[in-house]
Amino acid sequence: MFGNHAYPTFQVFLAIFVAMVIAIVLMPAFIKLLTRRHIGQEVRADGPSTHLVKQGTPTMGGLVILVAVTIAVLLLAPLDAALWLVLLSTLATGALGFVDDASKVLKKRSLGLTPKAKLLMQALISTVFCLFAVNSVGIPATISFPFVHWTLDLGVLTTHVGGFAIPWLYVIFVFLLMAGLSNAVNLTDGLDGLAGGTVMIVMAAMAAIAFRSDHLDVAVFSAACAGACIGFLWFNCYPASIFMGDTGSLALGTALAGVAVICKAEVCSLIIGGLFVVEALSVLIQVLHFKRTKKRVFLMAPIHHHFEKKGWSETKVVIRFWIITGMFACLGFAMYFAGTL
Repeated sequence: MFGNHAYPTFQVFLAIFVAMVIAIVLMPAFIKLLTRRHIGQEVRADGPSTHLVKQGTPTMGGLVILVAVTIAVLLLAPLDAALWLVLLSTLATGALGFVDDASKVLKKRSLGLTPKAKLLMQALISTVFCLFAVNSVGIPATISFPFVHWTLDLGVLTTHVGGFAIPWLYVIFVFLLMAGLSNAVNLTDGLDGLAGGTVMIVMAAMAAIAFRSDHLDVAVFSAACAGACIGFLWFNCYPASIFMGDTGSLALGTALAGVAVICKAEVCSLIIGGLFVVEALSVLIQVLHFKRTKKRVFLMAPIHHHFEKKGWSETKVVIRFWIITGMFACLGFAMYFAGTL
């Protein structure tokens, strides 16, 4: 049935296993190191009162996730320009998240870098990613809507500098996609196991899409992200022994967007990562509505806190959100698959 794809399929599944094992093996020592150095989470003062017990829990577990992904990819994936581009942009955003986490730890408060500073760096990372994707990997400056077989050309405003194409509209779109998903995953990372579990499901779906689109290298990368999240969940399930921090959440959101651009699944990634979109929209709606009316739409935003306030236990919110993510992932993959027939 799979023909010549049998061995590549084996590599994709092996990436899940290798990244998972690396994360499980490295995490205990990392937790001990953070505990010994008193490097822990600063809980937001306006958050749910039940979260105060999380104060001081080791954070920056995203470092181990990124190490596990990198090792698995270097061992198993065919190294080409597309893979390097996705991997390096993910690591660059992880470095940004690490600076943010370190700032919180040093200042002993839940606020790290300013939103403006984050967006500026995310704009730089996404712009470099986009320009190399177009010029070195050959990614077209288009947005595909596979389920209706329609393509929007964003390369109409393109400047050529020494043979280097700068498709301005597509650069802006990639920034919105990459920064949007990165920050959306970051907002989702508010309950034990929530971000890790949802990213695991989403990246497994993206691995299937990458494989379907003949990007074996990116499929291995996506599978490694899913596997590393599985290993992380062993220690992040309720009650969490460690959090991924911005180091992990910002990087994994960038990974999702990067894979989507390489596979021309930008629109489908918003459906597959629909829960992240809902989380981000809940914050946006809450802020805009409160500024206009001084009233709240949700008991607390992001929306997972709303359900906590309604009396749902933390584990109930997490598991139900995993189920919802699985539904989004199935829908997004089905749409992508239908569009390629």
